[in-house]
Amino acid sequence: MFDWRDYGNGIVAFDAGYVRPILAAIHLVIEDGRVAFVDTGSNDALPNALAALENLGLDVTAVDYVFLTHIHLDHAGGAGSMMAAFPNAKLVVHPRGARHMIEPSRLVAGVTAVYGADYVARVYGEILPIPAERIIEASDGCIISLSGRELLCLDTPGHARHHICIVDKKTDGIFTGDMFGLSYREFDVDGRPFILPTTTPTQFDPLEMRQSIRRLLSYHPETMYLTHYSRVQNIPKLGEDLLRRLDVMVDLALAEKDCGAMRHQRIKQAQSTYLLTEIRAHGCSLSEIVVLELLETDLELNAQGLGVWLDTLKI
Repeated sequence: MFDWRDYGNGIVAFDAGYVRPILAAIHLVIEDGRVAFVDTGSNDALPNALAALENLGLDVTAVDYVFLTHIHLDHAGGAGSMMAAFPNAKLVVHPRGARHMIEPSRLVAGVTAVYGADYVARVYGEILPIPAERIIEASDGCIISLSGRELLCLDTPGHARHHICIVDKKTDGIFTGDMFGLSYREFDVDGRPFILPTTTPTQFDPLEMRQSIRRLLSYHPETMYLTHYSRVQNIPKLGEDLLRRLDVMVDLALAEKDCGAMRHQRIKQAQSTYLLTEIRAHGCSLSEIVVLELLETDLELNAQGLGVWLDTLKI
């Protein structure tokens, strides 16, 4: 059985089956027998999604909405497959992302430029288009009603310009995609999560990210539901940690701005050293090898994103 977390408040998380166990969560909101999915993982997530509905005693006709926090393929790659499987569902996505869900060729080309064609074919498979009439463009302040349960969409740039977060007014929780960083359960110590920013290419902007994080914190949520990986609490403390680590990672990148061909590797190494130190201070006893294996993809993509951002600066 895949990882399954029922929080007892009409919210369930399950493992998307993306790359490794408990890397990417899909969340379900259930209200009066109606269902909304938040993020989809890749095409490989569909069997788990169908099993999740079965676990709840529901079928595919119960799904009213599929929300995408943004259109990076670890969050949206399975959207076409799920929409084909859920006949009543509408896709809720940022207006900047809608056209890429209707015609995904440019999205796939962009991902291929980062990861390579072989990786994209192996991990994501065919990205299916979604008919325009089944898409709701969620501008800032859009409220979606799931059988009367209000889900408020916020425009939250910084990680990507097509990013939304979803406030569940019933529980004072927020589904944050990648905007409130990454918190892998393997780094938990005595129930305390460790959190770090995700600065992936190509639209990372530290000022916008800080503003979006502050906006989320202004709602005073009891809980954040991260795609990587699911529920975290003690939000004021985590928010402080996240903003502090974001500032440090930006400073580390700025220090390497003029290092030429070595810049990417130097940013990656500086980031690795810093996060290892922070994880040790958090009390995590995993070996350095295991920590770096868990963070391998994030360290690479964060360094790429910081590099792209540096190239936009005029200094």
